[in-house]
Amino acid sequence: MQIVRTVVWVLLLVGLLLFSVANWTDVTVRIWDGIVVDTKIPAIVIVSFLIGFVPMWMYHRASKWRLQRKIGSLENAARTAAATPVAPRHEGEPEPERTEPDMRADPDTPLRPTSEDHYTAETSPPRRPEDDPQT
Repeated sequence: MQIVRTVVWVLLLVGLLLFSVANWTDVTVRIWDGIVVDTKIPAIVIVSFLIGFVPMWMYHRASKWRLQRKIGSLENAARTAAATPVAPRHEGEPEPERTEPDMRADPDTPLRPTSEDHYTAETSPPRRPEDDPQT
């Protein structure tokens, strides 16, 4: 990837050099009423390129630096979590029960319909186990 980047920069510089040789003439640039600058065309092109390139390059480097810091932080957290020893379970000790918090506003309504409960709230009410005639 580095070679491609180098080739692109070399081609850009060769193009700028050819442009500069072909257009080495003086121009008068009027900035304000009292400020007039006599300069060469290649200088205007180079300054214009830098005005557009440098802010974007700085933004790119800053975001790359920020993302590298975030990736490093996540890698350190994962490395720490992988290196943290887990307390061994003794034989005969029951496996700890895993509980998930109930995220429902109304505990009587299911979070997801089961395979047999395909209903919509507009067409039919939810089924409860006590309403089931099979039991």
